[in-house]
Amino acid sequence: MWMIPFLICFPLVVAVLMFAIRENKIRNIIAYLGAGTIMAVTGLFAFQWFAQGTPVLELYYHTHTIDMIMLGAVWLLMFVITYLSFKYRKHIISLLSIIPTMLITYMELFGPEMAEIAHIRVDKLSMLMCIIVGVIGSLIVIYSVGYMHGYHHLHTEYEDRRNYFFMLLFIFLGAMFGFVLSESLLWIDLFWEMTSVCSFLLIGYTRTKEAINNSFRALWMNLLGGAGVVIAIMYAGYKTGSLSFQNLITLGTEGNAAAVIPVALLAVAALTKAAQMPFSTWLMGAMVAPTPSSALLHSATMVKAGIYILFRLAPAMSGTMTGLMISFIGGFTFFAASIMAIAQTDAKKVLAFSTVSNLGLMVACAGVGTAETVWAGVFLMIFHAISKSLLFQNVGATENALHSRDIEDMHGLIFRLPKLGAFMFIGIAGMFLAPFGMLISKWSALKASVDMGNILLVLFIVYGSATTMFYWTKWMSKIISYTDTEIKVTDITKKDERLSLTVHATLMILLCLLFPILSVVYVEPLLTEMFGTAAAVLPQGVLFLLIAIVCFIFVAPIMAFRYAETSKVRQLKSYMNGINVGNNKEFIDSMGEKKHLFMTNWYFAHDIGQRKLMRPCAFVTTAFLIILLCMIIGGAL
Repeated sequence: MWMIPFLICFPLVVAVLMFAIRENKIRNIIAYLGAGTIMAVTGLFAFQWFAQGTPVLELYYHTHTIDMIMLGAVWLLMFVITYLSFKYRKHIISLLSIIPTMLITYMELFGPEMAEIAHIRVDKLSMLMCIIVGVIGSLIVIYSVGYMHGYHHLHTEYEDRRNYFFMLLFIFLGAMFGFVLSESLLWIDLFWEMTSVCSFLLIGYTRTKEAINNSFRALWMNLLGGAGVVIAIMYAGYKTGSLSFQNLITLGTEGNAAAVIPVALLAVAALTKAAQMPFSTWLMGAMVAPTPSSALLHSATMVKAGIYILFRLAPAMSGTMTGLMISFIGGFTFFAASIMAIAQTDAKKVLAFSTVSNLGLMVACAGVGTAETVWAGVFLMIFHAISKSLLFQNVGATENALHSRDIEDMHGLIFRLPKLGAFMFIGIAGMFLAPFGMLISKWSALKASVDMGNILLVLFIVYGSATTMFYWTKWMSKIISYTDTEIKVTDITKKDERLSLTVHATLMILLCLLFPILSVVYVEPLLTEMFGTAAAVLPQGVLFLLIAIVCFIFVAPIMAFRYAETSKVRQLKSYMNGINVGNNKEFIDSMGEKKHLFMTNWYFAHDIGQRKLMRPCAFVTTAFLIILLCMIIGGAL
């Protein structure tokens, strides 16, 4: 299958061209062609695989030369990290790259003889991730072309390094394809490090003091996870004689003691990538980066790498202490992050906390490790990837038009910027309204937790879902509220940005309509492949009934707007804290002064904000992780 090495290597070739070409117009054309090619080859890859009957493919057994090239790439990444760590006086961070690199080198060159294994594995879960990365990632690249033009027009204080930015985007895509298709733990480690370094460089793009500090925080947290991966590789290699990821999962599912510690270490490492507490702060800091990198880190790629690893490990974690550890961290993060999201007025920060929260629910589903919870988790991953990418891109486009991403400045957005307002409505609806998959998946996870009697997880899901609805309702109400403002706003969204937004919104609605079909045709067979059995938590009849609600969600508002446009609707005077002067936007107060009416949400910033809750939550989760991890390792030795 030539398409597999193509999807991994082609983005790296395009990345070189992106960096070398300084002429914006030429580079933009190559970016369009590169993203379109990646999307097309991903579609062809998926089509051929489906045409063959969706077989499990294990490829590339004899790869000594490639292994040596990859080892050289690991050293190159180490030199980059070490150089930048010393340049910015973050010396200690370099050790998190140097020591694991030395260990991997020793394992590769002087370690014990390992069983011959396949280095690439294609199955239903890896193909699903390929589709998400290929489609959503490519759309983000297309969106980035127009967005970055407006970004540097608006932010003239930052050096225009678009060639560098697009180079990192394409390297990121190639690394993600390699990550989800790799079967060898050594290959997984390389691509893990590549995504960590790319995210570090993207977060520090503007090179401000805040961006540099935030980028190094993301780097050391992800390198810490990478160190866990390396230790897991060495332990598995010496104990099992194999570096096959699937072999490790099989041993863990069978209860083999040799797999306990590597599974636990890989699971904890995945928590860093998925930005779970106590490692969540790196994702909050990523907000300083331009919006496309936020969309790439939070929706299609970076954080989903951790979720992918945990879904892989789910059968091996089921009913184990590792599963208990992971499900608690995920459930607690879902609840705590959703509370902190209420206190945010910055739209990107709301999306960041929402991402951490929803990833927590996916992590909890993987930790429980049953077919029912993974069914819910997979759908959470699919809908979250599309919805969150749509929202991040839309917030970026809205910020370029409003010169603000404060939710309070988005009052009446559906009237002031109708297209962007409609896209934002669809994105928010996808996160918490029925029949969109996020809500149904949460319902499924809740039902599965109730069926298993996991009371603590039930409480986390119930209260986390309630707080989630609170902050999304505030935002949605703000954008659809009627406004009579005299401030005119011009939609400056570029065509390529609007194309990406339109495709995302269309995919969201189609997935909503095809939800039951996708479950039967793909997700349930995926679970059978993983667990030997499949179980959809919700009956098909309920799913089809929920689809009918979409008509009400979209048709009713459209009819209301049409009626308002074609009819002479009498405007009623609203109640104000004084005498309404007749225009519903000004009133006379008790002192006889004319004042402008201003409506705002309540954010409880001083009560449940990040500064108030993050440290206690990080302390609780750190203590829990250390205690449980020591118990797991102590019990296995």
